[in-house]
Amino acid sequence: MYKLLIRPILFWFDPEEVHYFSFSFIQFISKIPFVSSILKSIYEVKDQRLQREVFGLKFKNPIGLAAGFDKDAKCYQELSNFGFGFIEIGTLTPKPQDGNPKKRLFRLKSDSAIINRMGFNNDGVESAVMRLKKNKGVLIGGNIGKNKITPNEEATSDYLYCFESLFDYVDYFVVNVSSPNTPNLRELQEKKPLTELLSKLETRNSEHKTKKPILLKIAPDLTNEQLLDIIDIVNETKIAGVIATNTTISREGLKSENKTEIGGLSGKPLAKRSTEVIRFLAEKSNNAFPIIGVGGIHSADDALEKLEAGASLVQLYTGFIYEGPKLVKKINKKILEKTL
Repeated sequence: MYKLLIRPILFWFDPEEVHYFSFSFIQFISKIPFVSSILKSIYEVKDQRLQREVFGLKFKNPIGLAAGFDKDAKCYQELSNFGFGFIEIGTLTPKPQDGNPKKRLFRLKSDSAIINRMGFNNDGVESAVMRLKKNKGVLIGGNIGKNKITPNEEATSDYLYCFESLFDYVDYFVVNVSSPNTPNLRELQEKKPLTELLSKLETRNSEHKTKKPILLKIAPDLTNEQLLDIIDIVNETKIAGVIATNTTISREGLKSENKTEIGGLSGKPLAKRSTEVIRFLAEKSNNAFPIIGVGGIHSADDALEKLEAGASLVQLYTGFIYEGPKLVKKINKKILEKTL
């Protein structure tokens, strides 16, 4: 029903406006008695064989919602009813910011893709904390970044501020230095500044009674030499793992008329490269750390491909928009078929 009826209607309208409308609609219907239970009964797959223990956390299934969908932790409780094993919020910054000028979100229908240049638009970390205090059992990842006006040499203070603010309210952290939509942000992926940033976060992490897993989200556009640097950095800083990958600046093979828009590309065109990065990291590190695979998952087979390449968990974003909420259920069922 989603692909035949709902998606065509939604795709008539501006994608950013549809996003906010969808949030409001999901929140509205979830307040109706029994609707949350009905949604869970439709989309949730309960089976102990789906459970995963990764970087010390127990996931009820390995399918998560990627960062960027619920930036401000406004709808994580309701979204969890669609069968996700975990929800990643953010990217959050210390201060609220509007992000880049609109229009900044584009569908590439012919490519089953999206280009965004949102620019870390969010209400600020403190606003998200107020909502996260109401969490009722959803496993939450906190994706953190720096404000646009913060120069790179002062970026660490922004990441530390978000880390401390969110510490009691998320289960794991993701350090986002790979978005192409904040000027000069990707420079922080270079070995020296990235090692310093992650080391300071891990030092602060160790000052807490119980540490939280810290992961690094990387770009798909890194060279093999840079990916080898990432392995060295993870081993040196002792962070918990890597999320592979963020959006790409590549436009190779695209057919849609919007393909020249500036921003990060997500969706089907990213699938192959994302899986290549996962496999490279897993093989070259000898599976030394967990990897969350994300990028171009539009089917159960896409998800299995990433898991078989070395990912411990996977996340959806663009595939969730194009294929609908039943994608989560399809993936979980396919995983169970493989375990038989």
